[in-house]
Amino acid sequence: MKYEEVLEYLQEKVNPSGIVLGLDTMRELCKRIGNPERDLKIIHVAGTNGKGSVSSFLAAALQENGYRVGRYISPSVLDYREKIQVNGIYIPKTKVAEYLERLFEVARQMQNDGYAHPTTFELETAMAFLYLRDKKCDFSIIEVGMGGLEDATNVIPAPLLCILTSISPDHLGMIGNTLEEIAATKAGIIKDGCAVVSAPQRESVKQVIQKACEALKNVRISFVERDKIQNKKKSTGCKFSYGTYKNIELSMSGIFQPENAATALEALDALIASGVKLKEDKIRAGLLKTKWPGRFEILGKKPVVIADGAHNPDAVSRLMESLDNYFTNRPIIYIMGVLKDKAVEEIVRISVPKADCVITLTPPNPQRCMRAFELAQIVREYNPNVSAADSVEEALEEACLFAGKDGVVLAFGSLSYLGRLREAYEVYEKKGTVHKNV
Repeated sequence: MKYEEVLEYLQEKVNPSGIVLGLDTMRELCKRIGNPERDLKIIHVAGTNGKGSVSSFLAAALQENGYRVGRYISPSVLDYREKIQVNGIYIPKTKVAEYLERLFEVARQMQNDGYAHPTTFELETAMAFLYLRDKKCDFSIIEVGMGGLEDATNVIPAPLLCILTSISPDHLGMIGNTLEEIAATKAGIIKDGCAVVSAPQRESVKQVIQKACEALKNVRISFVERDKIQNKKKSTGCKFSYGTYKNIELSMSGIFQPENAATALEALDALIASGVKLKEDKIRAGLLKTKWPGRFEILGKKPVVIADGAHNPDAVSRLMESLDNYFTNRPIIYIMGVLKDKAVEEIVRISVPKADCVITLTPPNPQRCMRAFELAQIVREYNPNVSAADSVEEALEEACLFAGKDGVVLAFGSLSYLGRLREAYEVYEKKGTVHKNV
């Protein structure tokens, strides 16, 4: 099968099975392909917000120090192959086709033997384990897909390090009915003998994590302390100090990025304590070079066009803080596309009163998307200046027109459409409709 054919098969034959939590099917799948996860040196990352940014900072710092670093992330923004990468290079199309064709056959055999057919995420996770093993990575940074305890990635043995990024209510009813239950599910990745690093958390979440660690053997935990993050710079990009690390510079914008970078620094310190050789100047260089699409990513300057994947109330609240921090007294135009299984009403309530105008669109996710006109109806209760666009291209063109050269266009609500937004922006830039660096 060719690359396009395996992706079509995933979408049409496998994807309808949706999300299925639990490890029995994944364990059987891994067993049948030789348990590649057992040959990896894994850094396991769970949390509600910040997984991608923390992982990016960590990967860049390790890579700058000369290590081969594999990553498995979800969802992808720019390219399907972004999910699996080594030192920032995406898995080749030929390898995607090779691994998935093999896994499809294993899945069919499992089904014939009475097992459930693996889900898309389970097949992709198995592909990641195989590829990162075959590439002989020094470290493999594996992001949880949903939750933690029963997520497919949690078939791994005790990792070198567990990282818990900011935890807030999301996927209510699927991985827990309260914040504390959600925290306990995410803390389910912690295993005997591993080091644990946590981003700053609410006190109730912190207690859940501490309790989970105390129930295991030989677990060492450290929390990032928010009040030790100092010297934030009010401009694009950031400069901050944390502990013994002074005047760390970041290229990534957003007031939340120093917190994500501090979490990565704590993780790097935990690796150093375990014997990993790292140089501070290389760590600094790696953090400065880090870029991650769709996280307060500034695509253009006149108007300012920002793409951000904030898709739950906590992330949107932080996004609004960044907007207030960087941009005042300027027209603000939103492009919003959301999934209907998110806390849509709360996201709208938090965000849309700040906007001069809101343009809604329908994300490219047939099973989970909220239609543009439905979102517009909800927005209208908080801001009457709203319209529904038929496409990402139309939404971008209208937003840039309304914003003018001095305004700000902020696209958020779901990561699923941001790749298309970036493509549309590049087209408009070439046409001269918007001007990236004027």
